[in-house]
Amino acid sequence: MHEHSNIDWPERTDRSEQSDVDPTMLDTTADLQTILAAWHAATLRLEQTHNALRDEVRQLTAELEVKNRELARKNRLADLGQMASHVAHEVRNNLVPVTIYLSLLRRRVLADSESLSMIDKVRAGFLAMDVMVNDLLNFTSDRDPQRAWFPLGKLVSDVESSLAPQFAAQKIRCELHVSPQHALKADREMVRRAVLNLVLNALDVMPQGGTLTIRSTVTLQGIELDVADSGPGLPDDVLPRVFEPFFTTKQTGTGLGLAIVSRIAEAHNGTVTAASGLHGGAVFTLRFPLEHALRITQEAA
Repeated sequence: MHEHSNIDWPERTDRSEQSDVDPTMLDTTADLQTILAAWHAATLRLEQTHNALRDEVRQLTAELEVKNRELARKNRLADLGQMASHVAHEVRNNLVPVTIYLSLLRRRVLADSESLSMIDKVRAGFLAMDVMVNDLLNFTSDRDPQRAWFPLGKLVSDVESSLAPQFAAQKIRCELHVSPQHALKADREMVRRAVLNLVLNALDVMPQGGTLTIRSTVTLQGIELDVADSGPGLPDDVLPRVFEPFFTTKQTGTGLGLAIVSRIAEAHNGTVTAASGLHGGAVFTLRFPLEHALRITQEAA
């Protein structure tokens, strides 16, 4: 045992002297590079996450602003609707007897042409006021739609027939492209009112004649009904405001016709939009959602 403990090991000593790099230092350097690479990768991921969150917050903030504006608008419209409804009822209550008295007075002065002319002008003023009252009442009406299936083409045809004399007087050419297989489950009277208002709006912008086109289209979301005119079109500054209550560019009118259309569309979970036509004029589009308002069957014909 004692002899073996005095043995010298030259080979081990030589290998140790030939090595210039400490293995411990190699491990430390490798670990540091790994840590730095991991830190860099984590920093990049953190930066990407930060940017994504910032973009999402910006988007959510913009959406919240839109929702808040829409809520404020609906609250204002609700307040306005209550006030308008009260005023409309009061005005109508006073219009009825005045109209009756005018009719009685007109019978008494049949032989006096000058008096008849004056009375007719007064009646015209009261009729215009009655139109405004009706628009107010339609605008403030908040009843739920009475839904039932009906063919859309038949409704549009009925509206066109009722206005045929006015089309002829204004030299308006009416083109209907509504499929007999397109049907809506909606409140027929409310939809008729919406279509009528859009058509009357088109007639107002084509006093010297033109073309009115009504077309139905099926999309993945539902059904669309376009009412297009060949009038002067809508200026860019007017487009965002066309459905605002009491906003109008006409010399006469209540400014409620298109607002009523918008309310009817909303009552059916749909929308109405306005745009300039590709070849001039304006296009108003009523959209009804697929899940509530569309059926395509032979029964609808």
